[in-house]
Amino acid sequence: MIKADLHNIKGEKEKEINLPESVFGVKINSDLIYQVVRMQMLLRRQNTAHTKDRSEKRGGGRKPWRQKGTGRARHGSRRSPLWRGGGVTFGPRNERNYKKKINKKVKRKAVFMILSAKKEKEMIFFVSSLDVKEPKTKEVKNFLKNTFCDKSTLIVLPEVDKNVILATRNIENVDTIQAKDLNALDLLSYKHLVVPEKAVDVIEKNFKKD
Repeated sequence: MIKADLHNIKGEKEKEINLPESVFGVKINSDLIYQVVRMQMLLRRQNTAHTKDRSEKRGGGRKPWRQKGTGRARHGSRRSPLWRGGGVTFGPRNERNYKKKINKKVKRKAVFMILSAKKEKEMIFFVSSLDVKEPKTKEVKNFLKNTFCDKSTLIVLPEVDKNVILATRNIENVDTIQAKDLNALDLLSYKHLVVPEKAVDVIEKNFKKD
């Protein structure tokens, strides 16, 4: 088991806790993490760029001029890509599918690797509980300041906590996520993690499935 210091909401050390080695002691594989993060970014990509080809352009029902006898090149429609205002050849289309499939076990492994790396670099702050009685930003700000996690922090909640969510939504570079929804991209988007003791159990329970 891996040991870690457990603090209270004031930032004071309370005791040591044991962390599961299968979650916080995994060997890092950068290539695997890259594949998972790239897949997540592709899934979040909004494919909005779209150009019309000649079949989608308006007009062009009439032949611009007769086939022969004018001395000009032959044309059959003003919707041709050769004409100004005509269709676009090889332009971006919103039918393109950017999705890439990756095994669930690989995604879980990537989460464990990032958690292990952050634990090794002391970027995870374990707290006994986030007892925020009122949705006040000041209380959470003071807590983050005491723990030196006020720059770029992701707070991992064991379950939905409206007070914490409301108290953090106006703090720059601070966000919340439920432990069951942890993913590689969000973990890498923030420097520090604040993890309540109950959230560790949720992570182990939800991600340690065969």
